[in-house]
Amino acid sequence: MESKRTKTFTKLDMSSLNLAVGQRYESKEELEKILKLLTVRDRFDFDVPISRPDTYIVTCWVHGCRWRVRACRQGQSPEFYIRLYDAEHTCSVTERSNRSRQATADILGTIYRDLIGDIDPSVRPRHVGVAINKHFGIKMEYWKAHRTLKFARELEMGSLERGYEDLPAYLHMIRRANRGTLTRLNVDDSGRFKYLFIAFGASIGGFNFMRKVVVVDGTFLHGKYKGTLLTALAQDGNFQIFPLAFGVVDTENDDSWQWFFTQSKLVVPDNNGLALISDRHKSIGKAIRKVYPLAARGICTYHLYKNILVRFGGGNLFRLVKKAANCYRMDEFQSVFDEIETLHPVLHGYLERADVRMWARVHFPGDRYNLTTTNIAESMNKVLAKTRSFPIVRILEEIRLMMTRWFNDRREDALAMKTTLTRGVEKLLEDRVSGAKQATVQTIDSRHIQVICGSSLHVVNLDSKRCTCRRFDIDKLPCIHAIAAAEHKNVSRVSLCHPYYFGRFLGNAYAGSVMPNDFAVPVPDDVGIQVCTPPIPRNQPGRPKISRMKSCLEVASEKKRRRKQHTCSLCKKEGHNAKTCKNH
Repeated sequence: MESKRTKTFTKLDMSSLNLAVGQRYESKEELEKILKLLTVRDRFDFDVPISRPDTYIVTCWVHGCRWRVRACRQGQSPEFYIRLYDAEHTCSVTERSNRSRQATADILGTIYRDLIGDIDPSVRPRHVGVAINKHFGIKMEYWKAHRTLKFARELEMGSLERGYEDLPAYLHMIRRANRGTLTRLNVDDSGRFKYLFIAFGASIGGFNFMRKVVVVDGTFLHGKYKGTLLTALAQDGNFQIFPLAFGVVDTENDDSWQWFFTQSKLVVPDNNGLALISDRHKSIGKAIRKVYPLAARGICTYHLYKNILVRFGGGNLFRLVKKAANCYRMDEFQSVFDEIETLHPVLHGYLERADVRMWARVHFPGDRYNLTTTNIAESMNKVLAKTRSFPIVRILEEIRLMMTRWFNDRREDALAMKTTLTRGVEKLLEDRVSGAKQATVQTIDSRHIQVICGSSLHVVNLDSKRCTCRRFDIDKLPCIHAIAAAEHKNVSRVSLCHPYYFGRFLGNAYAGSVMPNDFAVPVPDDVGIQVCTPPIPRNQPGRPKISRMKSCLEVASEKKRRRKQHTCSLCKKEGHNAKTCKNH
């Protein structure tokens, strides 16, 4: 696989390309390649008057020029030896540089990759054409530049077809290097790729120290064979993305999602304490009901908002829907929901059909904490956006590299934390601690404490970790009222937080390591003979789309003017006021 490509395509050194009588080449193709590279460097072209299995003669394309090369085989060996070489051009430079027929896409692709530019997905054919012209004076039309860039990328990453062929060996090496890793490869009767699933052992072990909320989503792949990348993600106690599992399927339908969830069930078992968050894709809903009947399903409120914006418009109704979705108390939700029914009965009916148990925080049957959207999945899609046109093995390797880096950096960060709680939770509770200072606290009995903040009155039970505002109950973090009650009772506020938010849990979540493949150890024969060929490409009519169309909500949020931060009157810094200033 990767090691083979390294051996085949060594780094090109144009300055060392020189011909001489007696030079030996492994084959006629190798000699031809060297000659073509010379035409690019020295800016000339050649014709091939004789090309036989045992003889190869080239001359300058300008009639009458003495430059020529003659090579032939010796005996039965496939090697070619240069027997004659006239190095001097007797033609005018203005004539010999007028043609570049031998500068083919494979030759220019090799030169571009090794000597000129980057092959990042952001690079376009026109960039390649400009770079080649600037360095070697060769003009390229668009499609030749496209083929040149494609070849350069295949030199670096392998072809799309080779990516599928290497899958069985790659997955075997990943399992061998990472204990506990689960991989599945599904091919059809003819050996064509169908489905892929991978969950690293480090993720499987780390999920034991996570809140049991899994966000699933799918994003399309680019390239000839298309496909969809499926992700299953969690969020750690520091509010960072925690990758659980990845899958590649032909498209998002009932069968593919059911297959993905069936494999995921081996990593994340079904139970009453599990919550699955996704968009409103019907296939996802069907698969969850079949594979995860005990889990609570929630839908992404952001996708719900987009649908409402398109169907019913924005304004006050949109604001009310967001308020209803984020309510913590049943009476508050019912009041807002009744107002929506009064103002727009059709929208109220739409929200009811969407099932309030899946989008309203107060009605959700399980624990989804602060995860009301699939934003972490969208963020992961953005991280992997540049890899979605890569060969499938290279996509998996980029995921592996990302996880290796994340697990190492976050493990070190967790070990460096001086506080009991994670850095993200400390920052979240900082404002609540300041607000709790303004509260009025009164003991009711041995278990209940009354807390008044402004015009609101709430009752806190520190033993059962509950508050009538319900933030404490749902988020599993102390609200302003619980912090005020704990200070009144001289109870540690840290003890009110769920252990998932502790720094030691964060360290344990990233205790595992994601190791690279060891190419020095050969792959067993039974793995090497496994067949995995590319699927049959299904191209849609029209020009291929590289990026998806943005919704009106996304367009509006991008154009939205950034809110001006409040400036402290003491230190003149943004983000706080004089009362909360720590610099004075």
